[in-house]
Amino acid sequence: MSHDSTAAPEAAARKLSGRRRKEIVAVLLFSGGPIFESSIPLSVFGIDRQDAGVPRYRLLVCGGEEGPLRTTGGLELTAPHGLEAIARAGTVVVPAWRSITSPPPEDALDALRRAHEEGARIVGLCTGAFVLAAAGLLDGRPATTHWMYAPTLAKRYPSVHVDPRELFVDDGDVLTSAGTAAGIDLCLHIVRTDHGNEAAGALARRLVVPPRRSGGQERYLDRSLPEEIGADPLAEVVAWALEHLHEQFDVETLAARAYMSRRTFDRRFRSLTGSAPLQWLITQRVLQAQRLLETSDFSVDEVAGRCGFRSPVALRGHFRRQLGSSPAAYRAAYRARRPQGERSPDSEPPPPPPASLHPETPGPVPPQVRRTAAATAGPVGAAASLPSEHAREAYLASRASLPGQRSGL
Repeated sequence: MSHDSTAAPEAAARKLSGRRRKEIVAVLLFSGGPIFESSIPLSVFGIDRQDAGVPRYRLLVCGGEEGPLRTTGGLELTAPHGLEAIARAGTVVVPAWRSITSPPPEDALDALRRAHEEGARIVGLCTGAFVLAAAGLLDGRPATTHWMYAPTLAKRYPSVHVDPRELFVDDGDVLTSAGTAAGIDLCLHIVRTDHGNEAAGALARRLVVPPRRSGGQERYLDRSLPEEIGADPLAEVVAWALEHLHEQFDVETLAARAYMSRRTFDRRFRSLTGSAPLQWLITQRVLQAQRLLETSDFSVDEVAGRCGFRSPVALRGHFRRQLGSSPAAYRAAYRARRPQGERSPDSEPPPPPPASLHPETPGPVPPQVRRTAAATAGPVGAAASLPSEHAREAYLASRASLPGQRSGL
């Protein structure tokens, strides 16, 4: 599943500065980056496949800091170009960042800001989204990253609309993707955007991957409780909610059990998990329904009741929005994939799955405006202490009128 923003046509109309060329792709590498993620844009944009009908790009591999760059397995790499080469690129790709807890080099952030100001398309693959966020390029925009790091991105940069469900998000001049394989999906999307379906299909055949993947990250989400919640007073409320998903209760009920006002409860819950409590609760009910559809023979109506939905219609709506299919179709597809002779005739419901960090927006919200709720009480966590924060704020103020910029929710 991809998210193509309605801002994309405006952003696409931005002009590159005279020294930049649309066909030049700069890949920005850092020491400590994983070699697999780093190799994805190198393979897509750096190999001449014109014999297969794939238009050629010009690749510039740039070191984001002094080399040699040490990568996975202790390998050392020497980038042929430095940050100055980014000034020639129409597209700049950050394939990964070594640590979601440490700030990227300020020189690299400045280079990304200048590239964006001069009309370049900026791409962050997986944890590369943290570099784009540190540069201020994701503020007020939709974005994604690996589901495991999405809550951290949402908490550290609350003005970024993080959606952990998507494989990639195209916001016109700034694009982000989920984990490793989703980087391939986004690179194919870029080729498709630049040169059409036929070129992207030809490249996909050479890479032996599907030209488009359906669905998003939902099937991969870890359903464990966030580690930070263990010692928090909200842990008891979360545990109670998971044990009573079969009952019909709302966020007001949870706030009352926590002895908090709804507003305070929302703020505390978001700061702890990066998710709004209503979104979290709906996601848990859908995950429970998914488990029951896989392991029991309950009808869809019975599943709805056992998961706390007020009606089967409510279950179907949220289930389709989160997993992309109806409950009945999901059950049929799941059973068709199971080994022959394997059956689970359980008539009793299994225990509810543990919590997920990742939200599902309630209600019929169009894909182009879906957002993961961000904290409303200002910066959370380590954001305020990052050394580059002043430069980032100055950049944000200077780009207030840039064409194609998202104005917020």
